[in-house]
Amino acid sequence: DPNSEQCPDFASAEFQSSHAPLLSPTSDDAQAVATLCTIWTATNTTLKAKWQLQLNAEALELTEQQRLQDEAEAQHLEAQAQLDTTTADKDRKKNWIHHIPIPSRPHPKRAAESFLVSDFVLRKLDKAQFVKLYYWTNKGLADAHLNFLTADDNSMVPTAAADSSTSWI
Repeated sequence: DPNSEQCPDFASAEFQSSHAPLLSPTSDDAQAVATLCTIWTATNTTLKAKWQLQLNAEALELTEQQRLQDEAEAQHLEAQAQLDTTTADKDRKKNWIHHIPIPSRPHPKRAAESFLVSDFVLRKLDKAQFVKLYYWTNKGLADAHLNFLTADDNSMVPTAAADSSTSWI
C-alpha cells in the first residue's frame, strides 16, 4: 500500500550514492536531496493512483461477482418454485381426491341412532369382502329398510337349522 509509505531521508549516509550523480558545480547536497524527494513524491503519487484504481477494479469485480451469484441464486429459486408448482399441479391432477376441501359442518344429530343394513352386506363385511358404497348411502339404507324380511316367491335362501344342517327355503 503506497499510502502508508513515508519519504525516506535522502540526506542520510545510506543514500549518499543516490544523490552523488546529481551533484554538480551549480548544485549542492541540499538541492540533490530535494530533487530525490521530489522524484520519490511523484513516483509515490503515481503508485497511489494505480493502487486506488486497482482497489476500485477489485471492488467492481467483487460487486459483479456478487450480482452474478445473486442472479444465479434467484434463477435457481425461481426454477425450483416453478418445478414445485408443476409437481403440485400434477399431483393435484393425479390424486384429485386428496385435495378436495373438507367442509366444516356440525355433526349429524341422528348419529346415535342405529341403522338397518342389508344382511347381504353384513355377511360380506364378516367375510372381509368388498362392499359397494351404495349400501351405506341414504338410498341404500332406505332400500334395506324397505326390503327387510321380505321374501320373493321365485327365490330360495339357504338357512342353517338348529342341528347345523342347511336347508333351502
